[in-house]
Amino acid sequence: MKKQRTWSHGLILGAFCLGFGIVLAASDHITVDDIAARALEDRLNSLGQVIPDSIHDNNLIEDAITMMNERNKEITVYRATREGKVTGVAYEIFGVGYAGQMKLMLGLDAQGKILGVRVLAHKETAGLGDKMEVKKSNWILRFDGLSLDNPLPEKWKVKKDGGQFDQFAGATITPRGVVDAIRKGLELFAAHKEQMMDLSAPKAPMKEEHK
Repeated sequence: MKKQRTWSHGLILGAFCLGFGIVLAASDHITVDDIAARALEDRLNSLGQVIPDSIHDNNLIEDAITMMNERNKEITVYRATREGKVTGVAYEIFGVGYAGQMKLMLGLDAQGKILGVRVLAHKETAGLGDKMEVKKSNWILRFDGLSLDNPLPEKWKVKKDGGQFDQFAGATITPRGVVDAIRKGLELFAAHKEQMMDLSAPKAPMKEEHK
């Protein structure tokens, strides 16, 4: 009887573990799908702020390509097309602020003019460095319409460094890093415009977050 009870308890425990495992696996699958959906929604929202709907009739994520940036880091270039022609591109750019790396999204038209810049991630001090966020101030909007030659390359600096862009009161490192990141992003476009505009280039593989 004792052996029987032990065997029965083992079966019950095994069944419980199996059931728990199934529930855990199902929950994980649901969570992964939910995270992927949110990631896709966030990416589409970021792209929508730097690539106007009026200049494209395609799915920006499906028509993306990959390439290396100036830091030899692979980036995804999202391309806007209309009637079979590339009308704009958007990609992530990186700068160094007071508290570390800052990640932004840069949108350009086919001539290399800035359509928009938005902050994606940073660790800058609240109330100081975070003024680069569009919800905190309109500072980041001042780059709209500019290009690598407007202003001249030597003026792509904050005023404290002899450039034309305002720094924040009590915070110079953050805007300096943003301006530098945008300038390098413009230089990347100038150096690789042909590749970015080539519709025959292989498209980027769809990542899990894009599904």
